[in-house]
Amino acid sequence: MSDNTPEGAPRYDTGFLFTDGLPDPDDNGGYRGSVAARAAGISYRQLDYWARTELVQPTVRNATGSGTQRLYGFRDILVLKLVKRLLDTGISLQQIRTAVEQLHEAGVHDLAQTTLMSDGASVYLCTSNDEVIDLVSRGQGVFGIAVGKVLREVETSLVDLNEHKEDPMDELSVRRAARKIS
Repeated sequence: MSDNTPEGAPRYDTGFLFTDGLPDPDDNGGYRGSVAARAAGISYRQLDYWARTELVQPTVRNATGSGTQRLYGFRDILVLKLVKRLLDTGISLQQIRTAVEQLHEAGVHDLAQTTLMSDGASVYLCTSNDEVIDLVSRGQGVFGIAVGKVLREVETSLVDLNEHKEDPMDELSVRRAARKIS
């Protein structure tokens, strides 16, 4: 999948899905991969794989080669956590890709009122209670993920990580730093 964005520009317009009164990124303009992975509850290896396969790419800054760091926005971390939740429920990666694309295309501004519903095979984006009720009444909704609840969990994780700030370097950065010292 190719994109025509200029080098260094965010892949997605961060204004349409990534701003409604949420915490600002750090001074670097985003969250480092290790922080994003911990806040989303995934491994750094998963984060790297999802970025390389374009499942969830960082919107602040993507890696452009060896030694560059990806920077994730708050909503990127939210999407990472949603992907993890969907995987944990047994949804296929192909359906998760479709759901992530729907989130980006829909430009949902009030994610707190959004619910991801699934019948175990497909994922549906519901932005109102009526849509959820309609989906369930047709027998299509087996389970739902309230995006607003996940959003608050990500906020809490980031606050906790900030309060218990450890060195946010990933394993590779730690090895490089150790090599420089010796």
